[in-house]
Amino acid sequence: QVQLVESGGGLVQAGDSLRLSCVASGRTFSSYNMGWFRQAPGKEREFVAAITWSGDNTYYADSVKGRFTISRENAKNTVYLQMNSLKPEDTAVYYCARRPIYYSDYRRLSQYDYWGQGTQVTVSS
Repeated sequence: QVQLVESGGGLVQAGDSLRLSCVASGRTFSSYNMGWFRQAPGKEREFVAAITWSGDNTYYADSVKGRFTISRENAKNTVYLQMNSLKPEDTAVYYCARRPIYYSDYRRLSQYDYWGQGTQVTVSS
């Protein structure tokens, strides 16, 4: 059983930064692509960022491009989301998720097989 545990969320002001971390259990982390999603109250869960198993390729939602950076350290079974210039509309629960390499649509929730419990990010204006 794979477990994904997010941390690093909190309450910040607009313009501040946060770095989220997601630690995965197991010995196969480096064989999987990873993604970050978020869900605001009353809204559907949406794609934020994704990274391939090697870290060579990254993808972002238009709403966060240029402000957020996804990265990973396979030796630590960890994927990160560095969030800069935060805005109130970034307020949401942020989830990390694992995607098998044979799935190619990094925006599609159904292609991710394991999810973390989420970490709350609140940005005040």
